[in-house]
Amino acid sequence: MSKAMGDDAFETIVADHHAEIHRYIARVTARASEADDLSQETFLRAYRAYRALAPGANVRAWLFAIATNLCKNHFRAEGRRRRAHATVKLAGPRIEHDGPDGEAVFAEASARIDGIVTTLPLRQRLAFTMRKIHDLDYGAIGQSLGCSPDSARAHVFQALKKIRRGLDALAIPHTEPER
Repeated sequence: MSKAMGDDAFETIVADHHAEIHRYIARVTARASEADDLSQETFLRAYRAYRALAPGANVRAWLFAIATNLCKNHFRAEGRRRRAHATVKLAGPRIEHDGPDGEAVFAEASARIDGIVTTLPLRQRLAFTMRKIHDLDYGAIGQSLGCSPDSARAHVFQALKKIRRGLDALAIPHTEPER
């Protein structure tokens, strides 16, 4: 991307990437208000550093790196609140299993996966979200997390392994109705 050093070029970057960065942060934090604040802070920091960005740089990966660092800082500052939030989310009400419709089953499965993802270690959660939700390649994920692409791949692999284990532990025994 060729960039002029004006505000118009940065406005184009915001228009092109804001929605995706906001969705990424919303998935990582699991709170809309925090996603609003952190995505706004991401673009504020990006604006301040924009003039130092090398021509031809991968702007998308750069924005994900800024957002990731803000999320890391946020989680360090709000560690206790996050653990309490995950506990409350996991202890939430469960649906009855005697004939729920498809949407309710999907919503429950989605809530279970979200609950499991929030309990992952931060790097695994970030790598998983960037790869599986935002379809970033391992190089961009590694750049965002400050690690190699192979380490990024390992973080995603470990996250998937823990998610599968968590879903297996939550599996509902399927029983035949009595005749």
